[in-house]
Amino acid sequence: QVHLVESGGGLVHAGGSLKLSCAASGRTFSMLGMGWFRQAPGKEREFVAGISRSGSYTDYGGSVQGRFTISRDSASASVYLQMNALEAEDTAMYYCAADFTITDRANRRGSDYEYWGQGTQVTVSS
Repeated sequence: QVHLVESGGGLVHAGGSLKLSCAASGRTFSMLGMGWFRQAPGKEREFVAGISRSGSYTDYGGSVQGRFTISRDSASASVYLQMNALEAEDTAMYYCAADFTITDRANRRGSDYEYWGQGTQVTVSS
């Protein structure tokens, strides 16, 4: 079992930055492929970013490419999402996800992730 806890959300002005964190429980962090997804009210869940077990491979959703950066740190068993140049359209609940079957690649499909956090709200004012 993997327990994920997100933090770092909040209210920020357009053009500002936030860094989200996701802490994973247990000693199996290095075996997990990780991802960030988001969902705004009335909209479908959207892939934001993914990272492979080793951290060598990353992938980003088209709307965040060039503005967001995903990273991971084994020492703290955490994955991060650095968000720059935030836009009002980035307002959403952000979720961290993990799965043991995601190995040397990043995965955009939410249905492939078994473990999910409770989410952290990001609100960008225009």
